[in-house]
Amino acid sequence: MPTSPLSPDTFSQRILDWYDQHGRQSLPWQHPRTPYRVWISEIMLQQTQVSTVIPYFERFMARFPDAHSLARAEQDEVLHLWTGLGYYARARNLHKCARQLAEQHDGEFPHTVEEVAALPGIGRSTAGAILAQSRGVRAPILDGNVKRVLARLHAVPGWPGKKPVENRLWELAEHYTPRTRLADYTQAMMDLGATLCSRGKPNCQACPVNSACQAREQGNPQDYPGKKPKKVLPVRTTVMLILRDETGRVWLEPRPSSGLWGGLWCFPQIDDHQQLEATLTERALRPQGQAQPRDGFRHTFSHFHLDITPLEVTVRLAGVADNEGRWVEPAAPGELGLAAPVKKLLATLDAPRQTSML
Repeated sequence: MPTSPLSPDTFSQRILDWYDQHGRQSLPWQHPRTPYRVWISEIMLQQTQVSTVIPYFERFMARFPDAHSLARAEQDEVLHLWTGLGYYARARNLHKCARQLAEQHDGEFPHTVEEVAALPGIGRSTAGAILAQSRGVRAPILDGNVKRVLARLHAVPGWPGKKPVENRLWELAEHYTPRTRLADYTQAMMDLGATLCSRGKPNCQACPVNSACQAREQGNPQDYPGKKPKKVLPVRTTVMLILRDETGRVWLEPRPSSGLWGGLWCFPQIDDHQQLEATLTERALRPQGQAQPRDGFRHTFSHFHLDITPLEVTVRLAGVADNEGRWVEPAAPGELGLAAPVKKLLATLDAPRQTSML
């Protein structure tokens, strides 16, 4: 059993007393706290701050108020409403999960952590957060904020991505989780980690459990939890083809459902300029004049850098293309899920041109 100057009851009571005074109690997914609303918020909040998520959450709820409405939607619409939140696998899994809920559970969430954690895109911590906040189930959570609080409280060494460290933190999370006010306690722990026990400059003086914090006693709370070992990110390159017709519209097409930018709409991509002619032929397009390179830029993913070179080509139809692409106005591409670099490039394109084609 973990050793600490504070008993689990004393710890949770101090956390709850702090939450009653300082915690976030008017977040949109708290009113009402249904499993569906908590689920959507938890998925959106992965890798994303609360202030960013709130407007996305409200738009999402207005369009998809329950699992059945989300399950009936086309993936394009789901991705469109997700555009800007990033990590699009979350949105694809959200859609897949909604369909599974509708087909297998009549649109409702199961009642155990194990059953919920088995759904697409939901792990143990997210399952616990859903059930604790919406149904008061005693289920510990271990998101990034809670990992930081517990790692500092007990000066747990090592990076939480390593299994022994993660297991130790789960043991602590289970130890301290109370049997009452589970929704408030869960939110309180997340709030504490996001505010007072922040990554860079923790406000130890205001912390309700500072007297028991071993990292504070050591004088080095910023050293916990241990950081992920650094590695040099590899660099990949691609050429994005900005294909424009006689009116200035641009050609977009959907990416394969899995892999990079899965299901999102993008410009065609080639490895180098030598592939341009074949790419145009495949799409029944004929170039008009020379291709014009635009300023390149770098887009960074969690595991690699992508150096993008945009290449603008004026084209005209040379037949009927057998693909799912479409012509869109750069300023009004419609309700499509767009990859971030595509959205960035669309914003830089000039107004539709009125040049004529032969």
